[in-house]
Amino acid sequence: MKRLSTVFLLLFVTLTIAQVDDSYVKDNYNKTETYITMRDGIKLYTVIYSPKDTSKKYPILFQRTPYSCRPYGPDQYRSKIGPNEFLMKDGYIVVYQDVRGRWMSEGVYDNMRAYIPNKKKDQTDEASDTYDSIDWLVKNVKNNNGKVGTWGISYPGFYATYSLLDAHPALKASSPQACIGDFYFDDFHHNGAYFLSYWRATAVFGYEKTEPVSDAWYEFPYLGTQDQYQFFLDYTPISKLDRYYKEDNVFWQQLKEHPNYDEFWRSRGIIQHLKDIKPAVMVVGGLFDAEDLYGPFETYETIEETSNNYNTVVFGPWSHGDWARTNKRQAIGNVYFGDNISEDYQKNVETPFFQHFLKGPGNGDTGLPEAYMFDSGSREWKRYNEWPPKEAKPTTWWLQSNQRLNKVAEKSYTFESFESDPKKPVPYSEDIKMVFTPRKYMTDDQRFAARRTDVLVFESPVMLRDMTMVGDIIAKLKVATTGTDADWIVKLIDVYPPDAKDYEETQEYQKMSNYHMMVRSEVMRGRFRNSFSEPEPFVPNEKTDVTIKLQDIHHTFKKGHKVQIQIQSSWFPLIDLNPQTFVDNIFEAEEGDFQKQIHKVFNDSSIEFSILQK
Repeated sequence: MKRLSTVFLLLFVTLTIAQVDDSYVKDNYNKTETYITMRDGIKLYTVIYSPKDTSKKYPILFQRTPYSCRPYGPDQYRSKIGPNEFLMKDGYIVVYQDVRGRWMSEGVYDNMRAYIPNKKKDQTDEASDTYDSIDWLVKNVKNNNGKVGTWGISYPGFYATYSLLDAHPALKASSPQACIGDFYFDDFHHNGAYFLSYWRATAVFGYEKTEPVSDAWYEFPYLGTQDQYQFFLDYTPISKLDRYYKEDNVFWQQLKEHPNYDEFWRSRGIIQHLKDIKPAVMVVGGLFDAEDLYGPFETYETIEETSNNYNTVVFGPWSHGDWARTNKRQAIGNVYFGDNISEDYQKNVETPFFQHFLKGPGNGDTGLPEAYMFDSGSREWKRYNEWPPKEAKPTTWWLQSNQRLNKVAEKSYTFESFESDPKKPVPYSEDIKMVFTPRKYMTDDQRFAARRTDVLVFESPVMLRDMTMVGDIIAKLKVATTGTDADWIVKLIDVYPPDAKDYEETQEYQKMSNYHMMVRSEVMRGRFRNSFSEPEPFVPNEKTDVTIKLQDIHHTFKKGHKVQIQIQSSWFPLIDLNPQTFVDNIFEAEEGDFQKQIHKVFNDSSIEFSILQK
């Protein structure tokens, strides 16, 4: 069976925890392991890397993580510390902490622990644990300058966001990166659809330890196959997966018991608490992050609306955490975006941000733009004074008959229809593999889907000039189904011209000629079309509105390309199968509930987006 150490290689950024032959940290830093006592008496394991040069004072860079502060032991050093190598060599006190209830820390772990406003006496949450830890660090770690910055990617990014709530006065800067904003909309669900591709990650979050441990205390389930499509088809209904996770997997039970956006999920969201933030914030994300797109965009936009602090956002052509790596060629799947993109970000964006607020004047004049965004179509960085740019022009295109995507609405409305069969769901990828968390599919070629009879295609004429889409995309669908429930998936696709050349990264069986690059996609579980907390069935054959927000993009459709929209009702096994029969809880659906249905998309459906004029 695969141990948790394998999980780190597959799911989370490992740049700062992988051990290689690099003695810089050991040669230049002293390591201290300690326990910091929280206000309720619980002790959290904390490791401190302090520069050996004690002739000056240093800021503190602090990361809290559920994924382990390893390596444990006073003589065991990480090969890299801090957000990047430039900051590591610039001189900071770098601190890591196992959060409450994980690894070597005491206490009980609570997945996405709910924030408690106006805490009384010894009430605790992640904000109070962060505050108590920072308070101890600035008072007890020698040679610190009294300024602290927090950072983290993925779940540690969530803890970085959490540090902004009831922030300690010493906290001057924070960079939440690929930060979870709400587990119901990040990672495990998208608009109510359960992300089945994340099912194996339930092992990471589901089991509770009873004492501090320095090694994995749980294992991934062994599945015995590399064909994820067939595996999950064989384990439909989803209740069959109970074979692998029993009652002792707390998170699996919570997922099944709370299919709707109820108080269990609402209390664990952090976006709604981001008000009157004081520290400087730099939110970082990947335009093709298959795990966390919702969190970074919503975090930045919410802080922008509710606070007067320094707040900036950076999005590059990255998948989950790519910006912390140092690959020369930046590519996702078959699509190449440029050279040294991550290293340039680390050196010219991330490092100056922390230097300015932790070592420099600390005001808002950093030299960085409000929004530093990569154009994934023209392959270049752009700087904006706000995001989305105010000068962008709202535009509506219509899904018309004969597979046309048109700027002008039809005068009379017909519909396109297709049969959706749960026994033959539309795959999200052609690749045959067992993927722990998918990444490559975010730019995958969609020709295989366009050629299926259960996928509708709407396509523009060949572009006569470049067109840059910015900000979010709203699909306003008018639909009907013969069933009482359905999923609706919308994909925005850049169709390359016939003479497009292959990249080094293009798979052997692929060609970039006429490549259908997925630019953005999203699902709406139809039962949640009006409310995520109160699902409702469709009335069979009744025309119904379904609106889907696709997260922001920054993409130029080049002259000679085409814009394409695909619509389908399954996306397997990225998301679980909708039985297409309304049941109270899809986790409890029975085999007889899964039925073929006919779905219609009417031609007064539209796609709304914004365009930057040249």
